[in-house]
Amino acid sequence: MKWDRKLKMVTVYLFTIFFLIFFNFLLPRLLPGDAILAMYSGSEILITEELYNELINLHGLDRPLHEQFITYLTQLAHGNLGYSYICHASTTDLIMNALPWTLLLIGMSFILSATVGIVLGVESSWRRGSRTDRWLLVSMLLIDGVPSLVLGVLFLMIFSLNFGWFPTAGAMTPYSNAQGIAHIFDILMHLALPLATLTLSQIPGDYLMIRNSMVLTINEPFILTARAKGLRERKIKYYHAARNAILPFFTRIGIRIAFVITGVLFIETIFAYPGLGLLTYEAISNRDLPLIQGILTVSVLIVLGVNILVDVLYAKIDPRIEYAY
Repeated sequence: MKWDRKLKMVTVYLFTIFFLIFFNFLLPRLLPGDAILAMYSGSEILITEELYNELINLHGLDRPLHEQFITYLTQLAHGNLGYSYICHASTTDLIMNALPWTLLLIGMSFILSATVGIVLGVESSWRRGSRTDRWLLVSMLLIDGVPSLVLGVLFLMIFSLNFGWFPTAGAMTPYSNAQGIAHIFDILMHLALPLATLTLSQIPGDYLMIRNSMVLTINEPFILTARAKGLRERKIKYYHAARNAILPFFTRIGIRIAFVITGVLFIETIFAYPGLGLLTYEAISNRDLPLIQGILTVSVLIVLGVNILVDVLYAKIDPRIEYAY
């Protein structure tokens, strides 16, 4: 049964990958307007009828859709995500230059939001009905109701434009030639506001999930048994209760990563942070089809990769999953 489950999981993920790759291929072609005119509208090239036909042939847009898809799959299998005719560079190079900045932002945001959300959720549920619990619950609901776009604009206006504590844009100071600790500090200063925006927008969800899960867990018989043994409250709260209440949090990670990537698009655009979000905005604005397809493909693979990792680790974290099959 164990191998049957793994085979089913692999089959589902392979089918999902194929479907999403086809959707990524099809989506840019469903955008309204003429793709060639949109891609070259910002250039100084005069698009004559002869040049237009040559560009159509160059991009393969004159071929049937299934032939375009086969060509796309062949290039994808060789690691070729296409060529950006707006940036005049390889799509793979552009994505690989932007991806580390996005992974840094998402990774640090996930660690901070998960840590703060779990701790606050555990403490709030343990003091359910108290003033602390009510204050935390109301505060998190209010924060959760504010879009990350609004939070980003507020942080930018207050801490960058008004007080001047943090840079307004970019990931590092241009031509600073900073080295070592100074270089790291410069990167962290540029990262601070996008990180604060993304983290603050994610904390309420983590908090509410852990709190609700803990409220159900603290009434379980094994918690009463731990108390009857005379264990310290801190050990009961974190080692026994939180350890079991945190399990639903891991199932949420795979779903959450997709929303985080979507949220990063707006945050990186606000702060002109040179990650995948800003690159996506520029690609869509310029109707750069190869770049749009490449970004979507990489984003899909990241989301599916995280989901696969969660599926594998969840069985290790909660062995009951294996016995269920």
